[in-house]
Amino acid sequence: MGKYFQEDIETASRETIEQWQNDGLLDVVKRVYENVPFYRKKMEAAGVTPDDIKSTADISKLPFLTKDDLRDAYPYDLLALPLKDCVRIQSTSGTTGKRVVDFYTHGDIDKWGNGCARAIVAAGGTDEDVCHVSYGYGLFTGGPGLNDGSHKVGCLTLPMSSGNTDRQLQFMTDLGSTILCCTPSYASYLAESIHERGIQDQIKLKAGIFGAEAWSEEMRHDIEEKLGIKAYDIYGLTEIEGPGVAFECEAQDGMHICEDYFLPEIVDPETLEPVPDGEIGELVFTSFAKEAFPLIRYRTKDITYITREKCKCGRTHARIHRLMGRSDDMMIIKGVNVYPSQIEEVLIKQGMPANYQLIVDRVNNSDTMEVLVEMTPEMFSDTIGAIADKEKEIIAALKSMLGIYAKVKLVEPKSITRSEGKAVRVIDKRKI
Repeated sequence: MGKYFQEDIETASRETIEQWQNDGLLDVVKRVYENVPFYRKKMEAAGVTPDDIKSTADISKLPFLTKDDLRDAYPYDLLALPLKDCVRIQSTSGTTGKRVVDFYTHGDIDKWGNGCARAIVAAGGTDEDVCHVSYGYGLFTGGPGLNDGSHKVGCLTLPMSSGNTDRQLQFMTDLGSTILCCTPSYASYLAESIHERGIQDQIKLKAGIFGAEAWSEEMRHDIEEKLGIKAYDIYGLTEIEGPGVAFECEAQDGMHICEDYFLPEIVDPETLEPVPDGEIGELVFTSFAKEAFPLIRYRTKDITYITREKCKCGRTHARIHRLMGRSDDMMIIKGVNVYPSQIEEVLIKQGMPANYQLIVDRVNNSDTMEVLVEMTPEMFSDTIGAIADKEKEIIAALKSMLGIYAKVKLVEPKSITRSEGKAVRVIDKRKI
């Protein structure tokens, strides 16, 4: 384990973890009921008071919280402390409707940094590493979170933010970056840029910590091969805290939740009833340790499953599987549930680059789906017949995966806009 491994916490017994969560739940329910009128109104509407909550077994009595609730409560109606006790806000990257904001005390920022530090250590980071943070800074949580975590570990921290790829690569080579933190789509772009410039031998990266968007196991292997690193998943969301809510270790067998701060649930996204460990459903979080802006039973919309078995790395905190998509990202096309991650999985297995775009439309009252896929430079020099044959192969693979027909068009290299933040994979013209 690297320096800053919090052994007494990260390898605590399940009994100890459950006691933290029991105590935390009772405390946070009492705090919000007494201090947050918005919460008290929701709880009274559900017919529940703090006295009804004796342990985590009673959590299903409490109402869920949604992003619409956060927008309705914008900006201050979910604060559990006076504003003078808050020292920072962060906000989501969404561009429609009211922004979702989160508030932090000094204690909240310290806990957040702990989660990100644990993620860096789990990826092999120590105070001898150079941590290259290419998540966006500012209101977006990615940059500030990994920045603070890197400081706690003692890494030399490069606060690069996203964009300006030439500068990214200059600092990466000149300062010997060893850990890269960014979105997986930007990591893929950086890998492509490194190969174009022929500077692979100048890159000292050993690990990458990638999150903020769903990515497939196939994309992980593609990035690992191109950058010569081990790629680790990290999970978080602004509403709960930011990155560092959960993270992968060297076993790469799910992301460890910081259960000393968060109480996870998995529910059926349709019935909202809890499902057993190992069964796929929607991830729900209660941030019981948050001081300024605690959320109870917040529906993340993320689809995954959970296991509480001890990991090979020795950590005992529960793990969530790599995200399979979001319930609100799922598209229904010709009556079939389709996730963008399924498209990505097929394309990479077919040897295609990870840069693609999915265009959904409705023509004559029938759904249509077209997948634009960039060719590799080698493919671009192929004959028209060879390109057409490859398109047919991808069409057949997509039909096998999804059960429906999708038109596939191979396009010129570099013709699909590159992303320096979260990739825009889907254009659903049915919603325009």
